[in-house]
Amino acid sequence: QVQLVESGGGLVQPGGSLRLSCAASGSIFSIYTMGWYRQAPGKQRELVARITRAGTTNYADSVKGRFTISRDNAKNTVNLRMNSLKPEDTAVYYCYAEALVAGQEMGNYWGPGTQVTVSS
Repeated sequence: QVQLVESGGGLVQPGGSLRLSCAASGSIFSIYTMGWYRQAPGKQRELVARITRAGTTNYADSVKGRFTISRDNAKNTVNLRMNSLKPEDTAVYYCYAEALVAGQEMGNYWGPGTQVTVSS
């Protein structure tokens, strides 16, 4: 299986920046897509950004121009640089990976989440 662990969450003021990181480990054969979802209180979980192994990226309209996703295929890590943060960015951020595990079919894996709070 794949284990994902997020780090970098915390409290920042509006207009500030945070960098989230996620490291994948386990019996990984290959990771195709990695990305980030977030869930705010009372809201459904939404896709924030994703990136393929080749580097193709997608962003939610609400974060375009402010967030940047990147990955290191050799290290099986994905990062999310968040700039110009707004209070509405407050949520639990979850790392995910679409991965092929040794001896299994392609599957989706999730980290436990990290809290991001944007407030004065």
